[in-house]
Amino acid sequence: MGEEAPEFRVDTITFGSKGCQQNAIDVGDKTYVIGRTDDDAKSSFGIKILDKLTQTWIVPTVLGAQPPSKSHSAILVNDEKILIVEKGVSLNDSIWFLEIDTPFVKQQRKIKGSEVVSWSKGVLGVAQKPVVISGPSGVGKGTLIAKLMKEYPSKFGFSVSHTTRSPRVKEIDGVHYHFAGRSKMEQDISEGEFLEFAHVHGNLYGTSIEAVESVTDEGKRCILDIDVQGARSVRASSLEAVFIFVCPPSFEELEQRLRARGTETEEQIQKRLRNARAELDQSNSPGLFDHLLVNDDLEACYENLKKLLSLDDDHKDSDGCYGKATACYSILSKTESKVFLQSETGEVVKGGASMLAVDLSSLTGGAPGRTRGLKTHSVNSIDNGLKGIR
Repeated sequence: MGEEAPEFRVDTITFGSKGCQQNAIDVGDKTYVIGRTDDDAKSSFGIKILDKLTQTWIVPTVLGAQPPSKSHSAILVNDEKILIVEKGVSLNDSIWFLEIDTPFVKQQRKIKGSEVVSWSKGVLGVAQKPVVISGPSGVGKGTLIAKLMKEYPSKFGFSVSHTTRSPRVKEIDGVHYHFAGRSKMEQDISEGEFLEFAHVHGNLYGTSIEAVESVTDEGKRCILDIDVQGARSVRASSLEAVFIFVCPPSFEELEQRLRARGTETEEQIQKRLRNARAELDQSNSPGLFDHLLVNDDLEACYENLKKLLSLDDDHKDSDGCYGKATACYSILSKTESKVFLQSETGEVVKGGASMLAVDLSSLTGGAPGRTRGLKTHSVNSIDNGLKGIR
């Protein structure tokens, strides 16, 4: 239950001892009030929801990393999310969403039994789908991913999985895996914190929503190294991804590779081989994997992987056409498919303009409740934007 609300007036609502900038957005029977506190100690967003039917205030659980700056503008995109444009930061960091009724938020609301909202970061440009790479132990998935990230460090980010197994020699917590206790991981799974999980070789493995978020929030294409059970779970979720299965040239070759690692006992090797046979059988399941790669020759397999991911050979690692220059845009107007942003200072970023059109129809699926991809176009006026943008 929330506290009883006074007659609703945006300019009387405060979130900090010194007040704040605030926006009120009406969505059906609710009004979402988004405010940035202006306290000396720290700066943070405060969010309250007015239930207009009962005239009560609700303070929701807020998920996700929040926007960084002290000034913003806001506009309703649809009944599921609110667009927030931050000021005084690079344009690449200025687009955010407050998710209020997306499938992810609905799921979390059901799990927590209370009102929930979630922050997610927008990405300017065409966001590419995450990549799910699966295959049996010893097939070379880790080596392929390492090569990809070495060659394209700013294009890809590795989603670090969680596991309850013990670390191997030279494995680092948070780099190779997040090593977790079984009780803690089971609790997080029950609370909906994982995109997928599976029991493998007697241990729990899984991909947390936070792990995917940490990659996509950097504007990188997320790579998920998961087993076939996990891939099946992700395929059944709302995450739109490219699914790739890496195969050995033969089962005998796979056994040789496993033994050459010298990290498992004979009993563990036999267990991995049994699981490998099952995974190879499942790899042909209709609709599960988009591509099958045979790792007979590592370099040839890697080149084929790059072709599947449509990677060019220019090796450019840039921050995109907008760079890291600081911009100050505010929301000017909105149509059914676009939001127009106006420069408040007359200063524009490299390749930018005094007015930008954000194409909302280009929203792409990220992890539930996570980063969205947006196309932007420079325009001279709203009329030109409406006529000329496709």
